[in-house]
Amino acid sequence: MSGTRLGDLLVKAGLITAEHLVQALEYQKKNGGRLGSCLVNLGFISDEDVTTFLSRQYGVPSINLQYFEVDSAVVKLVPEDTARRYEVVPLSRLGSALTIAMVDPTNVFAMDDIKFMTGFNVEPVVASESAIRQAIEKLYTTPQGNALTQAMEAFSENGDEALELEAEEAELAESELVREASEAPVVKLVNAVLREALNRGASDIHMEPYEKEYRIRYRIDGILQTIMSPPMKMKDAITSRVKIMSKMDIAEKRLPQDGRIMLRLNQNGKNRQLDFRVNVLPTLHGEKVVMRLLDKENLRLDMTKLGFEAESLVKFEKAILKPYGMVLVTGPTGSGKTNTLYSSIARLNNPDTNIVTAEDPVEFQLVGINQVQMKEQIGLNFAAALRAFLRQDPNIILVGEIRDFETAEVAIKAALTGHLVLSTLHTNDAPSTISRLMNMGIEPFLVATSVHLICAQRLVRRICTNCKEELKLPQQALLDAGYTPQELKETSVFKGKGCEKCNGSGYKGRAGLYEVMEINDEIRELILVGASALELKKKAVETGMITLRRSGLIKIKDGVTTLEEVIRETVL
Repeated sequence: MSGTRLGDLLVKAGLITAEHLVQALEYQKKNGGRLGSCLVNLGFISDEDVTTFLSRQYGVPSINLQYFEVDSAVVKLVPEDTARRYEVVPLSRLGSALTIAMVDPTNVFAMDDIKFMTGFNVEPVVASESAIRQAIEKLYTTPQGNALTQAMEAFSENGDEALELEAEEAELAESELVREASEAPVVKLVNAVLREALNRGASDIHMEPYEKEYRIRYRIDGILQTIMSPPMKMKDAITSRVKIMSKMDIAEKRLPQDGRIMLRLNQNGKNRQLDFRVNVLPTLHGEKVVMRLLDKENLRLDMTKLGFEAESLVKFEKAILKPYGMVLVTGPTGSGKTNTLYSSIARLNNPDTNIVTAEDPVEFQLVGINQVQMKEQIGLNFAAALRAFLRQDPNIILVGEIRDFETAEVAIKAALTGHLVLSTLHTNDAPSTISRLMNMGIEPFLVATSVHLICAQRLVRRICTNCKEELKLPQQALLDAGYTPQELKETSVFKGKGCEKCNGSGYKGRAGLYEVMEINDEIRELILVGASALELKKKAVETGMITLRRSGLIKIKDGVTTLEEVIRETVL
């Protein structure tokens, strides 16, 4: 709402005089700020009077923020720079409605932006300007926000030296983009975004241009969270900076590009090397950048710590210790398949064993293992690499993914001729992997004889141990999830209350759910007669397979994760 209009309305309501309004407008011209706060500063009206008037005028409730306890998890829905720009404070969320306190309840741009950013319907309440400013200072002044806030502030001043990050930069021709991308504030912001991703334990960074907003999000424990919205005018400079660091062609904006950033970072006096896999995609409003953080320190190569149930781990280890045959790990993108495969080859990595891998891309470099990066554009695909491997006297072959009949056929032949083959497939569960291979064109007798074990997996968020508390749930909800009446008597359910350590989410870290299907003689016979995935699953459960849902129920009972997480990732 324009200041003049507010002033006229206040005069009309008899809360200030026309003379007061003239003086306040003069004061505003000299000192800036909103007209409401100018009137308050001059002592012509109180904060409460302005708030009460706006509340009555627009039929919006008013609130005294001093007496309101704000949910810290809700604060994270609106980035600090957005809260400051629009002078708003997120208060609470109920279902799909987000309640925000605003100085100006007529600011539809603010409401639209916040609705777009959070995905929730916005319900405004009015609060005084001074109370909102105090609330923003109190709620957003956290150690985690500081690095990014400072970097954002660098846009409005000449930023000094960059953070302690080093990157080799490709030599590029002089151009406006290179100049912009090399300016200190841009360098500082990009470095702060990379460093903060590490500090917060993010797996991916998304830099997304939209028509009226430029948004940066982190994927933390599998969930995307909005971190900041830099000014739109910085969009090209930020993208160019990332492209320079990852040795891409900054002049090419029409085609997707892939690159890699290797960084040395000094963190708490300790030198660390970080690896970011970068992809740039042209979208309607500019180039979207996604960076996958490959932090070797987060790679768990100890199989006992991945989250396998004891009996499932025994079966899995037995299969990978066989001298030949195929072991398949299945699940959607981001379910931890690569980690499981790397753990398997780390377990098998001995000086007397020749291990070769075909990967797209090579995510982590492992000592003593021959890793090959696929290059489709020159004809080096999984099938071609596999054929070459068979002439390299391998003991163990890891194929990043079986995508087509050709790769599947060569992999199965390798498994039948004395090699242990490890690979991945995108299927929903272990039994449906058999059907998938047959749909690719592989004969049932080849599948039955070559595949020794299939492991399906998912990742669920772990309950934060710092704020973990017991939760009372209706017994019917637990029965519907798959618990037996007998199990209910000895099952306690937990959740995270939300604290500083987990950013108010109640979750910290992730755990794996595993469904390990051993191909025994009974299942082999079913495969040979062309049994359906449903029949295979029934037989596998009869012979002791722990399903993904059952693995989740065990982890709920052990207090590792919540019922919501397991229901979100698995089916009965």
